[in-house]
Amino acid sequence: MAHLYISAAHKSSGKTTLSIGLCRALRSRGLIVQPFKKGPDYIDPLWLGQAAGRPCLNLDFHTMGRGEIASAFAREIQGADLGLIEGNVGLFDSTDIEGENSNAALAKHLGAPVILVLDCQGMARGIAPLLLGYQAFDPDLRIAGLVLNKVGGERHAANLIRAVEHYTDLPILGTLLRDEGMAIAERHLGLMPSNESEEADAWIEAIARQVAAALDLDRLMALAELAERPLAPVPGSVRPPAATGPLVRIGIARDAAFGFYYPDDLRALAEAGAELVPFSPISDPAPPAVDGLFLGGGFPEYRMDELERNRPMREAMAAFVARGGPVYAECGGLMYLCRTIRWGDRRRTMVGAIDAEIAMHPRPQGRGYVVLRETPSFPWPTDDADGDPGSPGREIHAHEFHHSAIVAPRADWTYAYEVRRGVGIDARHDGIVQGNLLACYAHLRDVGGNGWTRRFLAHVRRSRVGR
Repeated sequence: MAHLYISAAHKSSGKTTLSIGLCRALRSRGLIVQPFKKGPDYIDPLWLGQAAGRPCLNLDFHTMGRGEIASAFAREIQGADLGLIEGNVGLFDSTDIEGENSNAALAKHLGAPVILVLDCQGMARGIAPLLLGYQAFDPDLRIAGLVLNKVGGERHAANLIRAVEHYTDLPILGTLLRDEGMAIAERHLGLMPSNESEEADAWIEAIARQVAAALDLDRLMALAELAERPLAPVPGSVRPPAATGPLVRIGIARDAAFGFYYPDDLRALAEAGAELVPFSPISDPAPPAVDGLFLGGGFPEYRMDELERNRPMREAMAAFVARGGPVYAECGGLMYLCRTIRWGDRRRTMVGAIDAEIAMHPRPQGRGYVVLRETPSFPWPTDDADGDPGSPGREIHAHEFHHSAIVAPRADWTYAYEVRRGVGIDARHDGIVQGNLLACYAHLRDVGGNGWTRRFLAHVRRSRVGR
C-alpha cells in the first residue's frame, strides 16, 4: 500500500498542478494511481480523477470521523500501486489551534510520507530556515522530500539546492521552472472544472511531460513505499448496508454547466437502488423518463446563455416540479431552478420553478464548512426507508461554495434546515421545500452518518407510490 501526501507551505504553491502531473505521468508508466483530496472540493478531484483514470475520493475531518477516513482510504487504495493524497491550503494550516484537522494531522493519521511543494519565487537561502522550522514544528511528521516549484532558472535552482543540502537532510525530488503554460485557467472557486474544457486532457498531458522530465519518479515511488503502517478498515466505521427497495431511475444533470458530484455518493445512490441516467440541461430537449432528479452544483452562470436558449428543457423541468416530481438540487441546481440569473447587466431566464432571482457577486457569499439542523419541514424519511420524516434537531455537517445569492428571499418559504454555521439562503435558513422539491446551497456528503442518498431514494419511492 504505497502512498504519499502532496502538501505545501501555503496555498497556490502549485501542488494541484504537480499532483495532476504525477497522476498522469505514473499512469503512463503503467501504474495504477488512486487519487485522494483533502477537504470539501469538487474541482481539483475532477482533474485528479481524469489524470489518474480513477475517481478521486475526498477525505474530510468535518464530515467524516477519523475511523471512517482510515477505512475509506484503505478500501479505495486496494489494488492500486500508489495512493496519492493532495492536501488543501498549507501543511499546518487549520481552523483548530492544535491542528487537529490540518494536512499534517491527516498525513500522520494515514501514515503517509509528505512531499512538500515549495513556491520558490523570490526565495534563496531563506528556504533553509523555513524547512528547519517545518521540521521542528512537528517532529512526529515525516517530511520525506521536496519539490522546488516556480524556480526562476538554473542559477536560482543551484542556489536553492545548495542551501537545502547544506542546512537540511531533505532530498530534493526535482525542480520545476516557472511556466505560465502549466497553469490551468482559474475561476472564482479555484480551477476551471475539467468537465468544461475540451482541452483538459491536452493540458494534463503537457503537465505530465514536464513533471516526468523534472522529477525523479523512481525515488518518489521508493519514498511512497516507506509509508509507516499498513491500513485496515476500522471496526464500526464501515458504511451501513444500503436500504432495500425497488429500483428507481434518477436523472442526473451532467454537462459543462453541472458537474459537482462526489463519486462515492453516486456509488452510494447506485448501491441503494438508483439507476443514474445522465442528461444535459444545455443540449437535451427534456429530462429523461425518470422517477426523480438530482441537480448538482457547477457554474450555470457561465452557461446561462445556453441554458436560456434551451426553452424546451426549461419548460419540461418546470412541469416536472409542478406535477410533484421529486427533485434534489444543490447550489448550481438551485440557481438553475430559479426564475432568472443576473450577472452584472446581464439577466437570463431559467426554469422558474422557484420564484426568485439569483444575483452573482464578485466576492463569495458563502464559502466553507456549514452545520445545519433539520427542521420539522424536512421532507425526506429517516435512514429507514419505511420511516417517517427525520425528527427535528438532527444535525448535518456539510459545506457551501457560492458567489451567488437569492435576491429578497420570500418570507413565506418553507425551509428544511436551520443554519447553525454558514450562510445558506439568508444566513438563518437553507433548503427551500416546495412540494417534492428540496433545493439548497449546501452540498451534502453521504458520510459521517448522514445517509442522504438512502433518504432521498426513499422519498422518491414514496413520491412515486403517491403519484
